Amino acid sequence: MSVFSKLSLPVRRGILGAAGILTLLLAWFLWVVLGPGPTSFAGGDRVALGDYHGSNPSGVPPELANASLVKRGEYLARAADCAACHTAKGGVPFAGGLGFVLPFGTIYSANITPDKDTGIGTWSDASFLNALHKGIDDEGVRLYPAMPYASYTSMTDADALAIKAYLFSLKPVHADIPEAALVFPFNQRWLVGVWSFLFNPNKRFEPNTAKSPEWNRGAYLTESLEHCGECHTPRTIFQSLNNRRKFAGATQAGWRAYDITSDPNSGIGAWSGADLEQYLSAGHADGHGSAGGPMGEAVDKSLSHLTRGDIAAIVVYLRSVPAIATSDMPVPKTVPAPASHKQGVVADYDPRGKQVFEGACASCHGWTGVSPVTHYATLTGVRAVNDPTAINVAQTVINGTAYMPSFGQAYSNDEIAAVANYVTARFGVSASRITARDVAALRKQASK
Repeated sequence: MSVFSKLSLPVRRGILGAAGILTLLLAWFLWVVLGPGPTSFAGGDRVALGDYHGSNPSGVPPELANASLVKRGEYLARAADCAACHTAKGGVPFAGGLGFVLPFGTIYSANITPDKDTGIGTWSDASFLNALHKGIDDEGVRLYPAMPYASYTSMTDADALAIKAYLFSLKPVHADIPEAALVFPFNQRWLVGVWSFLFNPNKRFEPNTAKSPEWNRGAYLTESLEHCGECHTPRTIFQSLNNRRKFAGATQAGWRAYDITSDPNSGIGAWSGADLEQYLSAGHADGHGSAGGPMGEAVDKSLSHLTRGDIAAIVVYLRSVPAIATSDMPVPKTVPAPASHKQGVVADYDPRGKQVFEGACASCHGWTGVSPVTHYATLTGVRAVNDPTAINVAQTVINGTAYMPSFGQAYSNDEIAAVANYVTARFGVSASRITARDVAALRKQASK
């Protein structure tokens, strides 16, 4: 008779129950860790870049094929959006110091100018590749994955070193960077190594032989250089990208990055190709609104500098991503609101919302939502005003956009919450219920 069979029935049941729970936990853990890669949805066979017989999807576009290494590196650095994270507000480009406020503390971007004391001036090619591909700096310190090396890992060595050549052509800037201030256990760098082992494939881009050269170029730009999934793909409990809901939308840095799958209602499935290209290259598309927050910055510092061919390739790739509906995002309301300020809002709302809108907003946006001044200010059909969370409406009021000034210092949290709820009620499908406490939290979540 075995030892197990000699145990009492309650003990045996307890052991079997515990074993069952552990098995389920292990299965769940493996389900998360062994999730699909960023382009797994497309099927087809993938080959090493050197074995691919189509046009090279990496590198610079044909227009820059004969440019110098530094010029090519400049284009690729813009495509990788390096300046957005490595430039503090009001600071010197690439000198770092931009603070990222996270739920568990604040981290700061590195100085990536060629300064030998505080920058990367002493880094070898191998050190630079380790940072971009593995998230390890020249001293062997693990980088927090706010540096999107799990996306940059698919960048080719040649492209990474071209970026390095460009950065080393810049004027060195001596800029000491504050230490990260994170609570335990997030301040333990060795845990980042565990995360990287589980979620960073450390693998270069492999073209899909079943797809067109344009699709592969779009995949390389979107997944590696532009790293769109870092904002638009929701994350797992371990903060890895949940590619089972690829591009279905997420909240990052206090802004909502919307669904960019091919879903026609909550995603971009109903957008025309021209609208998508216009939005990516200029930050605005009529009937869909303007980019704000991190997306506005991505357009300004990165996407607007890409060639038309590269923008078109990104659009081709985005259109191939399977549709995933975002349950709380309705089909945007495309009918203008009534012309009279006395009509249009039937839900109960804080009267201060209408007062703020009348005093600061109506002259540009109009009472109908169709701007009498510029199409950039039209609210009709805009995703943000149809978002029941009103996160981006509130953040736009707080921070402004390329087309709108900031009102964050002019109005209180109560007033901003009130006007956000009024705007969604008047121009969207339904009124939001954002509160002053929510607005206060949004103010804190932005980078600094």
